[in-house]
Amino acid sequence: MKSITRLQDENESWKVFSTQLNDLLELAEMGDDSIQGELEKEIDALEKDLEKRAFQAMLSGKYDSEDALLAIHAGAGGTDSQDWAEMLQRMYLRWAEKRGFKVDILDLTVGEEAGIKSCTLAISGHYAFGYLRSEKGTHRLVRLSPFDAASRRHTSFALVEILPQIGDGDADIEINAKDLRVDVYKSSGAGGQSVQKNSTAVRMTHIPTGIVVTCQNERSQLQNRENALKVLKARLLELKAAEQKEEIDGLRGEYTKAEWGSQIRSYVLHPYQLVKDHRSDFEMGNTQAVLDGDLDNFMEAYLKMASS
Repeated sequence: MKSITRLQDENESWKVFSTQLNDLLELAEMGDDSIQGELEKEIDALEKDLEKRAFQAMLSGKYDSEDALLAIHAGAGGTDSQDWAEMLQRMYLRWAEKRGFKVDILDLTVGEEAGIKSCTLAISGHYAFGYLRSEKGTHRLVRLSPFDAASRRHTSFALVEILPQIGDGDADIEINAKDLRVDVYKSSGAGGQSVQKNSTAVRMTHIPTGIVVTCQNERSQLQNRENALKVLKARLLELKAAEQKEEIDGLRGEYTKAEWGSQIRSYVLHPYQLVKDHRSDFEMGNTQAVLDGDLDNFMEAYLKMASS
């Protein structure tokens, strides 16, 4: 039903576009100079809509239209990298907000001094996985460290993983209850009322593969179990695709360490301002806009490169 609804919405969207185009053609054929200005505005809006549709046409992978799971892991760099991981979390939250996507934080582990060690976000929206698959890999930050008393320049790394959210009928992934070990524990928090007094956090281990997922953000143990199972299914799908060597390019891809030489994108805040993607060579000088979620140009450049 979810797939049918998406196809119906897309079909209806193209019908509306076709109607708007025909209406503009009829108005243009009238040759009325008094509506020339209005026509140009309508044509400009239609061209922007067409560019957006052309971009979405590149999202033709098996899971591109699905929701996404986004995980961020702090890498080499200590406290600076944990702070960088939190900056990336904020960047993707802002990007999703601008697109009207729904975001749920499934799991979050905070750093000892600042930032976060890791987080897992469930991002729901049309083509969420298709857009976000361009973000998988190591992201590098160069800046004057706010945690260095001498204000020296530091380089930090964080790894971003992207997985499709799959439903019960979306893929041939079966999980036998006998293959699962589920541990419950108290959720960690910042203290005060935010600390859970009951054991609601869930750690789920898939015994045959050794894959471990955790979810602790919900107050209900049942909700955390459901979310953990969702993440586990996505990771098993990724593993299956890697083993079959058929769909690996559309999923997370080969695991790389978050360290020197493995970055897909660099964010330089000092001594100059620049964000550069090392795969597509696309770059932007407005680093603050990028960190505020202006990522569409990077995503489009990557998809054009990947589809060429």
